[in-house]
Amino acid sequence: MNNAFYEAIKDNFLISTNPILLDVKAIYQYLSQESYWAKNIPLATVEKSIKHSLCFGMYDGSELIGFARLITDMATFAYLCDVFVMVTYRKRGLSKWLMQTIHMHPELQGLRRWLLGTRDAQGLYQQFGWEVVPEDMYKRFMQLHFPDVYVKD
Repeated sequence: MNNAFYEAIKDNFLISTNPILLDVKAIYQYLSQESYWAKNIPLATVEKSIKHSLCFGMYDGSELIGFARLITDMATFAYLCDVFVMVTYRKRGLSKWLMQTIHMHPELQGLRRWLLGTRDAQGLYQQFGWEVVPEDMYKRFMQLHFPDVYVKD
């Protein structure tokens, strides 16, 4: 990807891929304390994941109010994860705008496959053409999954 950052502005809100703007502590706080998927994740893990991903921060002024992280080669594949909008900013259409902005990113056009995992936001993603992966009758998809990796003994 070139050094130019991708940005979108709507009303008083900004979405930017500029990593300098990210409030890593706020992202860590949300993921480790409020998310169901990364409860107790260590700060160092959050920092490393951000460093090696294409991240979309959503801001009200300088305050981070939403976030999404994309693991991608920008040619064939993208895995969307860690998507959230802070509770006080929900029900304003911001999650839809975040998804629109991600999908419009010029470096992400023409990908063969996008994947994500969600327990409760299928309705949001379906609005953008995402479908539940049909039962894998050919047993192509495999995984290593360690769901308790952040659980402290």
